[in-house]
This record gives sequence, C-alpha cells and structure tokens, in this order.
Amino acid sequence: MFIGLLVVNFLIALTVCFIVARVFRNPINNILHRLIQEEIFATWGKYMVFAVYVVGISGGVRIWDLEKYITPRNQGGVILDLTTDRWVLEVYRTVIETLQSIAWMLLLFFMFALIAYVIVRGMEMRHPAAK
Repeated sequence: MFIGLLVVNFLIALTVCFIVARVFRNPINNILHRLIQEEIFATWGKYMVFAVYVVGISGGVRIWDLEKYITPRNQGGVILDLTTDRWVLEVYRTVIETLQSIAWMLLLFFMFALIAYVIVRGMEMRHPAAK
C-alpha cells in the first residue's frame, strides 16, 4: 500500500510539473532571450524546465513525511493506516506542495530576471545602438 502511495504521489507530481513547465516554457524562453540575446538562452531555458521538474517532484513527494506510514513515530507508537481519507489527503498535499515548490522557484527566477532586465535596459539607454 505504501509503495502504491509513493508511486501515485510521484506520478501526480510529475504530471503537475509537466503542466507547469508547459505553461511557463514560452515566458521563460522569452525572458531569457531578451536578457541573453545569444543562442545560449535556449540552454538556460532547458535548464529552467529541468529545475521545474526537480524542484516540483522533490517538493511534492515528501519522503520524510510519508515515513509515518512505514515506521512508528516513537517506541510504543503505532504505524498509521493508509485509509481512503488519508489517500485523498496525501494526493491533495502532493498537488499543493508541488505547486508551492515550483512557485517559489519561479518567483526567485522572475525576481532575478527583473533585476537583470533593469540592468540591461539601463545599459541600453546609456549606450544607444549605432544606427
């Protein structure tokens, strides 16, 4: 039963990551293309998609939290049963924590991208391109 929960959590986190990566692929590539202007922006875009998957799956599949279903909390403790209610709760928690992890990562990316954009824009205004 625990292995099933682990696999389901992983697949749900993977699906959520796929959807988020799909939604944010173009905005990330557009921002990177504007900031970098060289062909390396595509590589950075691929890295950001990879980071979405890593951060999302590691945030959504919380191994340390799922251990309560295979090991007791204390010496005389009981191992929790995986009831239908707990399955629903764990699935919901996986979706929310996956989205939360990705949101924090993208927030940091967009904050640094905004700072970089301001710097690039300032440089462009200071040194206009020769026409």
